[in-house]
Amino acid sequence: MMHIGILGTGHIGKSLVKKLSAAGHKVKVANSRSPESIDADTLSTGAQAADVDTALAGADVVILSIPLARLSALADKIAALPKDTVIIDTSNYYPGRDGTIAEIEAGMVESLWVVEQIGRTVVKAWNAIGSDSLARKGKVKGDPDRIAIPVAADSDADRAIGMALVDDTGFDGFDAGTLATSWRQQPGAPGYCTDLKADEMGPALESAEKSRLPARRDLSVAVIMERVGNSKTNPDAEFGVRVSRAIFR
Repeated sequence: MMHIGILGTGHIGKSLVKKLSAAGHKVKVANSRSPESIDADTLSTGAQAADVDTALAGADVVILSIPLARLSALADKIAALPKDTVIIDTSNYYPGRDGTIAEIEAGMVESLWVVEQIGRTVVKAWNAIGSDSLARKGKVKGDPDRIAIPVAADSDADRAIGMALVDDTGFDGFDAGTLATSWRQQPGAPGYCTDLKADEMGPALESAEKSRLPARRDLSVAVIMERVGNSKTNPDAEFGVRVSRAIFR
């Protein structure tokens, strides 16, 4: 059992709150509004609503599940955490949402940009699975259809913790190496939101071509937004996975 503070109650954050508290961890969750704004469903498996400072206090692991461009606002609070606190980041760079970030546009790995913003190393996990798949596709360990989620970190110990927590959410944590190569799990890569199993994830990460990721990412966004914008043909829950598999692999 670990003490986990989760910042963010979007689709990914909410699922992590529910799954990790159901797995027996002591979870505190905060959002950008107030503890009172966190709905009962998010807390239904035993998590505690908190403000940001309370969620961070005493945490063994802190999970940042907020848009990438907002992470720098937390730098002071993250810097004040004990050095052995494990920081896990679930974010991805989407220019349409985050604005243009020149360093990332010039080729900087997203995870390394995050490290610069918050002044602490991170574990990159749960960024390469869609929110619907995270919410409903978890399976027991050993199930042959269990989906794998890549986990990258510079610390072997931190990466092992990230992989164990991924396992607790119903997925196989896949060792994706260091943050320098975590671009292989960024949007546009073959292992990103394609719901691959563990034996498929390694080849997918290896086949990623960094120079092609931005164009593929933007194409997938355009396809999804065109479909979502047509109210007569709203996509089913699997549409995003099908688009990702068609464009990224």
